[in-house]
Amino acid sequence: MGVKMGTKEILLDFFEKNKGIYFSGEELAAKLSVSRTAVWKAVNSLRKEGYEIYAVQNKGYCLSADTDILSSRGIAKYLKSVCSAIELHILPKTESTNDYLREKAVQGAPEGYTVIAEAQTGGKGRTGRSFYSPEDTGIYMSLLLRPENCSPNQAVKFTTMAGAAACEAIRQVSGREPQIKWVNDIYMEGRKVSGILTEGAVSLETGSLEYVILGIGINVYPPRKGFPKELRETAGAVFKEQISDGKNRLAGEFLNSFMNFYRDQGEADYREGYKRRSMVLGKEIQVLAPSGVRKARALDIDQDCRLLVEYEDRSREWLTAGEIRVCI
Repeated sequence: MGVKMGTKEILLDFFEKNKGIYFSGEELAAKLSVSRTAVWKAVNSLRKEGYEIYAVQNKGYCLSADTDILSSRGIAKYLKSVCSAIELHILPKTESTNDYLREKAVQGAPEGYTVIAEAQTGGKGRTGRSFYSPEDTGIYMSLLLRPENCSPNQAVKFTTMAGAAACEAIRQVSGREPQIKWVNDIYMEGRKVSGILTEGAVSLETGSLEYVILGIGINVYPPRKGFPKELRETAGAVFKEQISDGKNRLAGEFLNSFMNFYRDQGEADYREGYKRRSMVLGKEIQVLAPSGVRKARALDIDQDCRLLVEYEDRSREWLTAGEIRVCI
């Protein structure tokens, strides 16, 4: 993964690896091969970006162990070799990471180009809905894929991979087991904490996918002012309170898990994980179709992530997409 590093980035990288430890300005200058003035300027620049850096006489500088700010270097320290093609770009704010990445894809950005925003002003959900994306409390990520010889109807597998990867990442970081509401929502304790939106472009020459944009939003912490009224009963967060490096670690673990599924293409691994964490199988549900709402029971999920449902009249159908509601 290539990230251009100046003095500030090098200092942050060092601080990230030594959180809670004090270093004098002289020590830092020697370790970074820069002047003490350059260290002082870099420290001030990081503070302006929100990093809590202590300065104590006769002890030096120290990055607070409780710091949790998204950064390329903060995420990179968690990435494994399977993420070698990942190219991270952090944005303070954008309208939509998927829209931003689409422009980069059209311009020829390589597979692995990943953009993460600290906030979105127009976050996108499925079927034209919005995804609430407030500042500093979530991860709003889009990852560019350029799969070879992949037909449009195979695109759902990337959503399946992302769902399984998100659950694995949340489990790794929080120690709790999330669940998946078919087809692309992640729930914890009955509340939605993450949503996935996969978009793509098809080559007119080959009929195959030219590129895929995998978008995922994760509510890491509750918004400072709470969720909007329309989301208060349904939305939740992975953590109730801030933890040290929670966002960076969660982003890194998601990329590790997803890229492992993507590179290996071991269908049984991610599909088994997706199915095992399903919160709808065996449940009474409502299928929200254009023709109206129909009651059904969710019976199975197949290798193509289709949901088998049985309606009240005993007829069955494999759903490839759509909206369902779990009956309480």
